[in-house]
Amino acid sequence: MEQTRIIDTAGESVLVAMSGGVDSSVTACLALDSGYTGVGCMMLLPAEASEADTIDARLVCEKLGMPFHVLDYRAEFREEVIGRFVGQYLAGKTPNPCIDCNRLMKFGRLFEEADKLGCEKIATGHYARVEKTVDGYFIKKALDETKDQSYVLYQLTQKPLARLLLPLGEYRKTEVREIAAKRGFRNASRSDSQDICFVSDGDYARIIGEWTGIEPPAGDFLDLAGRVIGRHRGIIHYTLGQRRGLGIAGGEPLYVVKISARDNTVTLGPAEALFRRDARVGSLTWTLGEMPADTFRCRAKTRYRQREQEVTVTRDGAETVRLLFDEPQRAVTPGQSAVFYLGDTVIGGGEILPFED
Repeated sequence: MEQTRIIDTAGESVLVAMSGGVDSSVTACLALDSGYTGVGCMMLLPAEASEADTIDARLVCEKLGMPFHVLDYRAEFREEVIGRFVGQYLAGKTPNPCIDCNRLMKFGRLFEEADKLGCEKIATGHYARVEKTVDGYFIKKALDETKDQSYVLYQLTQKPLARLLLPLGEYRKTEVREIAAKRGFRNASRSDSQDICFVSDGDYARIIGEWTGIEPPAGDFLDLAGRVIGRHRGIIHYTLGQRRGLGIAGGEPLYVVKISARDNTVTLGPAEALFRRDARVGSLTWTLGEMPADTFRCRAKTRYRQREQEVTVTRDGAETVRLLFDEPQRAVTPGQSAVFYLGDTVIGGGEILPFED
């Protein structure tokens, strides 16, 4: 029997972020089943947003008896998300644009729209949970850890968390598809998107070229001793840990271990050179508004698909912290986010800074 297990407060109105996919569709029906009055809202974000997605989202809202709104934020998305992505890559970093999209678009703009429509809550199809404790609201990992998205939500603090519903956090993906099929949603078996929405083919350099109209200049490949061992095609074509496509033949396998935008160099080295225990993190967000202590122990992950690792976090000035992992970590990458966990609860995070060495 289908169960609704998600929400402890009903009778209010909720703005449901609709994408046309199965997750947002089931989010909508679970919210309504819990007693909320729903309003569907689809944000057009990437320049190549699918008309089929819009149709699917509209059909789900019609089936559920919800009003449906389409908001065109493509210009804002290009400027605030794609623009920052390009700038980070040109600076030799490897950003995660999904985090910026969540902060600026899916929660920034969406809450603004909820206020305009008089909706007390918003609901999204993220696989994570919101929990209210005696200390405040927290993001927790999803029941289905294979789909967990708590990492990309670390920038949410108390005010938005108090208004946020994440129905899917208590469900496994298989259950979500079963609910969609029972409700007759035609997107019940649609495959999940695996790529950054505006880089569907994985060609980041193409996007950067289209955005800037320029091709970053070639430069030197260096070895760990600083000696020139070849020429690279431009730093935007590389990321830490990369092995393929380097064009360096012979000898032991080499990996990208450092990218310097200032010197326009890419340093290569053996696999063991990718491991380090330390990192500095800035642009910090703490779920409760402040750092728990000047030094504390927790677990952290430095990329989306990584398992959390034991770490000591120490204040390193007013705006940064220093991480010291118990075990060396592979390819800790500037521009990615380090997210801090106590158990399955997110307590904060920030952006990994360029290395000083």
